[in-house]
Amino acid sequence: MVMSAIKVIIKVIAIAAIVAVGFVFYCNIRISTYSKARLYDDIEAVPHYHTALVLGTSPMSRFGGPNGFFVARISAAVQLYEAGKVDRIIVSGDNRRREYNEPEAMRRALVERGIPGEVVILDYAGFRTFDSVVRAKEVFGQDAFIVVSQKFHNERAVFIAGLKDIDAVGFNAADIGLRAGGVLTHVREWGARCKVFLDMISGRQPHFLGDPIDIG
Repeated sequence: MVMSAIKVIIKVIAIAAIVAVGFVFYCNIRISTYSKARLYDDIEAVPHYHTALVLGTSPMSRFGGPNGFFVARISAAVQLYEAGKVDRIIVSGDNRRREYNEPEAMRRALVERGIPGEVVILDYAGFRTFDSVVRAKEVFGQDAFIVVSQKFHNERAVFIAGLKDIDAVGFNAADIGLRAGGVLTHVREWGARCKVFLDMISGRQPHFLGDPIDIG
């Protein structure tokens, strides 16, 4: 009887594992398929939008040097502005701790690259990609924009935008691949994509919304 119970438990675990793996693959394939036609690598092919939404990350890597993801996103945003593809740039990131301020770091980097400070709008409550995308519409009044991040991240952000009736495309910043923490970031992305569907089912809202802000 003990052996029979063990077999049942093993069977249940195996079925649960199969379902979990299937869910992960479904989420990833669904997001990639939806976003495929809405992502751009060639700056010349990018359509004009009033606003770019640059998704935040730390300017420094966990190893102490410059974060390649951050550097590439700043470069991509500069490309868009200099090519006349956008008029405003929202930099959205985490600022829940006094000593950690992604939006300010992004603004500084953009200004250092020659972007006028007055066109850069700071979103201090972009704690997650979901929050950044939804706040761009609900707080900053943008129902159409270009998302700036790496391709794998843009795919998820553009999919979230679609769920919220936002006309978003993505301009892909260079990816650092498997170097300097890139492996962990790519692995975490699989879980983040599953979270998109769980958020959709639960009706989750951003941590903060607040009063509308006119960005011009």
